[in-house]
Amino acid sequence: MHSLHALFHANGVDYSIIAIYFVFVIGVGFILKNRVRTGEDFFLSGRSIPGWITGLAFLSANLGALEIMGMTASGAEYGWMTTHFYWIGAIPAMLFLGLYMMPFYYVSKVRSVPEYLKLRFNEATRGVNAVSFAVMTVLTSGISLYSMALIFQVLIGWSLTISILVSAVVVLVYVTLGGLTSSIYNEVVQFFLIWAGLLPIPLIGMHQLGGWNGMMNRLPAGFGHLWSNLGSPSNNPMGIGWLGVVLGLGFVLSFGYWTTDFLVVQRTLAARNLRAAQNTPIYAAFFKMIVPILVIIPGLIALAVFPKIGHTSGMSYNLALPLLISKYYPPGMMGLGLTAMLASFMSGMAGNITAFTTVWTYDIYQAYMHKDASDKHYISMGRWAVLGGVVISIGTAYFAAGFPSVMDYMQTLFSFFNAPLFGTFLLGMFWKRTTAWGGFWGLISGIVGAFLLYYLVPAHVFSSPDAGNFWRAWWAWVITVVITVLVSLITKRKSEEELKGIVFGLSNRPNYTGFPWYKRPGYLAAIAFIILVVLNIIFW
Repeated sequence: MHSLHALFHANGVDYSIIAIYFVFVIGVGFILKNRVRTGEDFFLSGRSIPGWITGLAFLSANLGALEIMGMTASGAEYGWMTTHFYWIGAIPAMLFLGLYMMPFYYVSKVRSVPEYLKLRFNEATRGVNAVSFAVMTVLTSGISLYSMALIFQVLIGWSLTISILVSAVVVLVYVTLGGLTSSIYNEVVQFFLIWAGLLPIPLIGMHQLGGWNGMMNRLPAGFGHLWSNLGSPSNNPMGIGWLGVVLGLGFVLSFGYWTTDFLVVQRTLAARNLRAAQNTPIYAAFFKMIVPILVIIPGLIALAVFPKIGHTSGMSYNLALPLLISKYYPPGMMGLGLTAMLASFMSGMAGNITAFTTVWTYDIYQAYMHKDASDKHYISMGRWAVLGGVVISIGTAYFAAGFPSVMDYMQTLFSFFNAPLFGTFLLGMFWKRTTAWGGFWGLISGIVGAFLLYYLVPAHVFSSPDAGNFWRAWWAWVITVVITVLVSLITKRKSEEELKGIVFGLSNRPNYTGFPWYKRPGYLAAIAFIILVVLNIIFW
């Protein structure tokens, strides 16, 4: 842990703003407590939430520590290229989820991603995914706690333990009371609070540096471009070429996360109908494209203002955002900035905890320990799982501290678990010949292959941690696909009757003829894709 002295002394106004925020989010939990009557209410919000709310929650649950602190750190380390994580590394996958995968998830009425794997493949495949997802979820939840603790330690001198416990207890209370509904409505509030609290940083910073061009004049050459320096890995700070970005990030890591990670998929399952569920990730894609304003530009500003960041002891890239808050925010406004950071970390952590709770209760506890209990019993188990998930997350917060960049840590986890899972899903949904045991052994092989690549291939083989994560994800996906195909060719396939409604070609496509264009997923996705192309050309 860092041993910096506090950069700022918060006053009564700052602490009052933070206290009001805590009271509000816990109050939401108390208000919604009486609406939780069934397991579907607690774990899936009764499948009754409008699409625009689930869309904001879909994005907010992902706007946690990774986005706010990790991406700002990466912006300072790699420059504008980090925006690839938001555009090619997110938008195509989000649109694909809405257009092609949501009909399978929603119409099959599954309660979780592992439960879909049970329908498509078998119980063993579900078990592997449930356990691996539970492990990954509590590890990533620890990132939120560690990042939040680092902010408060550096800015106002709170100890690591106090910072972790305060935020963990608040999340524990409101998720335990109101379940997923409480988490979703708090995530919507947190989304707007994050923007209100952090938007002044890029506005003030850009103004003082003389706009975009003034900022670029103070940064290394190439830090303001997306693609023009990707011809060779040696030409850019990320140390990777365009092929690695397209295959590793744009295809495997992106699609692996946005289409199969239950943290985000769970928000779509809470939507009140199939069209709302399809529009959930598409609505979120429009907002996702502007998030770099909030995180990447502050990273560039941090490098321009603190040129020794990342190269001096005690000034890691992870401190980019805390240093800017300390520099630009006067007393009183600091409370708003800190509350925005808290909102970010809590939305990320609550998202992980609600997903962990559902998978633990339905895909591990009910599947392997207590099959025929009452609905009331599973709600009770869900609430105990919230407590267990929070306690484990407190422990895993210390693992995150061992990585120089929390973003690198996160991408490493994704390459272990999400990349192989995407291979399994892609074949399972779009190739009817994929068999149950093909899916199982492909998934196992991909996860094991990712671990072996991480521990056996020296880090110096890759020119940067991101390059290592991109290529490791790609090869883990290749291993999964090859093994799945080979095993499927020699094992028994399921009948078309068993696959009806859960694979492409044996399902009825939704028809939205008669709806206005702004309510139809296809039209909205096309508009989002055109905007994405234009943005990439502008910042080429």
